[in-house]
Amino acid sequence: MSHRLFQWLRISFFNLLLVALLGLVLRYKIAFSLPFIDQKFLLHAHSHFAFSGWITQALMALFVAHLSKKNGVDKFTEYRWLLYANLLTAYGMLFSFSFQGYGFLSILFSTLSIIIAWIFAIFYWKDINRLPVKSLSGHWFKAALIFNAISALGAFGLAAMMANKIIHQNWYLAAIYFFLHFQYNGWFFFGCMGLLMEKIALLQPGGKMLKIIFWLFAAACMPAYFLSVLWLPIPVWFYLLIIMSALAQLLAWILLLRIILKQRRLLPAILTTLSKWLLILSAIALSVKLVLQLGSTVPSLSTLAYGYRPIVIAYLHLILLVVITLFLMGYIMAEKMLPVNRKVIAGIAVFTSGIFLNELLLMIQGVAAIYYTPIPYMIELLLITAAILLAGMFLLNMGIKKINLI
Repeated sequence: MSHRLFQWLRISFFNLLLVALLGLVLRYKIAFSLPFIDQKFLLHAHSHFAFSGWITQALMALFVAHLSKKNGVDKFTEYRWLLYANLLTAYGMLFSFSFQGYGFLSILFSTLSIIIAWIFAIFYWKDINRLPVKSLSGHWFKAALIFNAISALGAFGLAAMMANKIIHQNWYLAAIYFFLHFQYNGWFFFGCMGLLMEKIALLQPGGKMLKIIFWLFAAACMPAYFLSVLWLPIPVWFYLLIIMSALAQLLAWILLLRIILKQRRLLPAILTTLSKWLLILSAIALSVKLVLQLGSTVPSLSTLAYGYRPIVIAYLHLILLVVITLFLMGYIMAEKMLPVNRKVIAGIAVFTSGIFLNELLLMIQGVAAIYYTPIPYMIELLLITAAILLAGMFLLNMGIKKINLI
């Protein structure tokens, strides 16, 4: 295990602890009074830091670890300044958004974060091309880097509107969903799939079907953005293309699951028990997500889903926490990048239970909102759930703190 990788993962998990802490404060402010905290400002800080401080930081470190493994040379020395720069901008956004919302400093740090992502993409792209042995993972990593760069267009558009106080509801939402789509379904998803393909290649090396799966996902990613903005005036022919993109992604996922299930007898050799269950939960959540995504092509269901805030929050947390975060944890455990002890296992168990309790409560709240039915103590229950998430991440970090690498 690389000592540098371990240190970057330790930082990433500490950042996830801070994300959970911000989530608890946000839930507390909804239930009780915190007049010195601006809810919108803290919400922006929470989301931006979750993206940059937790997922992007972890993915960058894992990308560099992959490169080091393939080259047989520790690449963290070359990439450390980019990793530090991303960390600096993440904390810059954490504090600036918390105190001023969209202002000069927060837009500055957001812009610097995007520039760093572009520089990372250029360096990493060149290093992938220099690898002596090419693999399918490289295609997924390159696509992830491209979609991360594209997502910046949404961020720039949103920042420009906020800075100039020119807010048109449709354009405002379109910019937000553009950024979110190419982060969630582009950068995060393709990055995780690139890491997963290294494991899948052990089950079915050099399979043509794996290439088909990649191209189905890659080709569908761009038109799939419009699943988030079906309320815009869209021509019928383009609407059909959007439906095809949702079907293509679901088909690609089913094909990949078939490959994994056919070779399931080989899984114990490449997965630990803990990593297996984390990856299974992530896979189930992704299956649900892709089915819901296809269902959203029905106009009445799309209006229903995007018209109720708890449902939108539940859907976004389903991707961020269950699909992406549990996958990253499972992958890290499978690769034995993080030695486990009782506190680490207990932390993951508590955190995972908090995730699913949070999803359950948000969906109940969303369905109740559709029927205009208030749920007693729902705000307090969501606050308790946020506390469970924080407790789980605190335990995990305490467990990591006790690990010393020689």
